Amino acid sequence: MTMRFVRGLLCSATVFSLAVPAAYAADTLGQPVGTALQKAQSALGAHDYAKALAAVNQADAVKDKTAYEDYTIAQMRAAVASQAGNVAEATAAYEKLIASPRTPRNLKNQMLMSEGTMAYNAKDYPKAAEAIQRYLKEAGPNPQMETLLAQSYYLQKDYANTVKVLTPGIAQVVKAGQKPVESQLQMLAASATVLKDSTTATHAYVLLATYYPKKEYWALLLHELVVNTKIPPSLQLDVYRIRLAVGDVSTARDFMEMTEIAMQGHMPQLALDLMNQGYQQGVLGQGAEAARQARLKALVEKTVAAKKASIEADEKAALAQTSGNELLNVGYNYVTFGQAPKGLALMQQAITKGVTDPNIARLHLGLAQMQAGNKAEAIQTLKSVAGDNGAYDIAQLWVLKLGQPATTH
Repeated sequence: MTMRFVRGLLCSATVFSLAVPAAYAADTLGQPVGTALQKAQSALGAHDYAKALAAVNQADAVKDKTAYEDYTIAQMRAAVASQAGNVAEATAAYEKLIASPRTPRNLKNQMLMSEGTMAYNAKDYPKAAEAIQRYLKEAGPNPQMETLLAQSYYLQKDYANTVKVLTPGIAQVVKAGQKPVESQLQMLAASATVLKDSTTATHAYVLLATYYPKKEYWALLLHELVVNTKIPPSLQLDVYRIRLAVGDVSTARDFMEMTEIAMQGHMPQLALDLMNQGYQQGVLGQGAEAARQARLKALVEKTVAAKKASIEADEKAALAQTSGNELLNVGYNYVTFGQAPKGLALMQQAITKGVTDPNIARLHLGLAQMQAGNKAEAIQTLKSVAGDNGAYDIAQLWVLKLGQPATTH
């Protein structure tokens, strides 16, 4: 029986195109094996999988088969079992074919892929993960199979491996300027939340809000920012400010805490601006706490006047320091006092000079540029923020807010 017959026998039967390699010119099928495989093909075409498998077993029972006949029987067994949904038998047949030197590398990779997808469809997620890992190792990166691997881990509640698989792939897609898959971001966020990994969860929700701006993603994201214990004290005010910008700050307590943090950071004008916004919204100046709020506002106003009087001396002292930390603060105060060109120049000089955390510094420079009305420059600066302490996530939220204001409420 010729090679042409075998190709015709198998091409329509398999879940992918199996071409038997013509490595051996003398390869032929004996009459008993060939006849049985013809029966199997006919039964498979009629979707009579039991009859087809019986015919394959008949061929396999022939004594003294050649290596070529064994190989061809394994091909037909894989075709019948895969179409019948018999994952165990199909996998066993694929493994025999994969081990054979007759099978080209590209077909081995297709078989490995089929093993993974069959196990996944059969809801055998541990087996699916094992097969897909092997495929990726042998065949190399494949976005669809990587997604299937993450789903296999996620559906068996292996959240740590879900995060491990998804994180580098999503980062690579973002770096390439492409749009991550929404379901991947959802799995990453959900897995990180279960693992109480606030940093990863926050980052995932930032990407969801950026690429799929839905109200529910903003709500989840802001929650993650609030509960993220890894965000340093130097970013607490920034968390409040982005929440305020998207309408998530509505209590007197929040406004008072924002004011106090700004005062502790030696930024009295920013503190006053925040308090004034609280008064304008009718949140401050009401109820039993109105007198206390008024006293704090009076203190803030007095501190603003003192800071305006000392700003030039502050600048001189900051310029004399080896670090740019104080100069960054002075520059920001100049911006809040309405001297934006000078203030922004000093902030950029501070970053060049060297600061404790360049990413937080760039975040604050971007916010200062935004306050000065330089929206395009602010967006570019905010896009340059990196790191894993929350500065990047807050910066990306501001980029989203500045670019898509209508989606934040």
